Amino acid sequence: MPVADGLLVVDKPAGWTSHDVVGRARRLCGTRRVGHAGTLDPMATGVLVLGVNKATRLLTFLVGCDKTYTATIRLGQSTITDDAEGEVTASTPADGVTAGALRGAVLALTGDIDQVPSAVSAIKVKGERSYARVRAGEDVALPARPVTVHRFDVLATRRAEADGVPVLDVDVEVEVSSGTYVRALARDLGTALGVGGHLTALRRTRVGSFTLEQAHTLEQLEAAAERDEVPLLPIADAARGGFTPRELSESEARAVGYGQRITSAPAGRREPVAAFAPDGTLVAMLDESGLKARALVVFAPSGS
Repeated sequence: MPVADGLLVVDKPAGWTSHDVVGRARRLCGTRRVGHAGTLDPMATGVLVLGVNKATRLLTFLVGCDKTYTATIRLGQSTITDDAEGEVTASTPADGVTAGALRGAVLALTGDIDQVPSAVSAIKVKGERSYARVRAGEDVALPARPVTVHRFDVLATRRAEADGVPVLDVDVEVEVSSGTYVRALARDLGTALGVGGHLTALRRTRVGSFTLEQAHTLEQLEAAAERDEVPLLPIADAARGGFTPRELSESEARAVGYGQRITSAPAGRREPVAAFAPDGTLVAMLDESGLKARALVVFAPSGS
């Protein structure tokens, strides 16, 4: 039986693409209207936020949220994909990397930086995904883009050997802005230390306000669907928990529902605002950057 509108927070397993998870959710939820708020590579695990039915219209705003990851970076080897799924292109012994050098390189990659995305990213180049061009044998050079690494913490280090070369495995936790590639951080950390680097493990632990504590495995979702109890987070609850809320009066809610502008309260907010009718219904997502707030997307019908 089709489910209602809402968000589904999934703990994506390794080996699944984000599209695979969406396909499974469509079957479990009985609807084609399912999308995700930000791709996870097949190797990666963790928080994948899905929108179901009308809640797919919230995903645009969630894509821009900050994210947190735990990861393992292997220093001493570079790969064509900047992660463990690609072939090794260069090996340099990492036994000379000191704790002080590692700290300095991590610090240099913290804050506002210009990052060149991995060539095998999903960024489109002349209408085609960059990774598709790389797999077809093209040399792809993507331009740098500004991103913010709010936090880059080293949790542990381990000396090891890979293919006869001394390597250093570094467990990290990073909190980053939307558009930041953790694979690229691994690559750039290795480059800064002169030994190369790539990602061997990645787990997303947070997307905006949604964390692993709220996430369900596919096995749990299968079991819930058999009981007709798919654990959807209602759209109003999702918006209230994920964005700054604004309580509208009846007249304001009616105006927004008709697509009219209302006074911003206050003006100058940079992030979208979730606007609610007096009965708690999510009316719209608002842009309050100017003196007059305008609806970015309307959820409630006009006059409701």
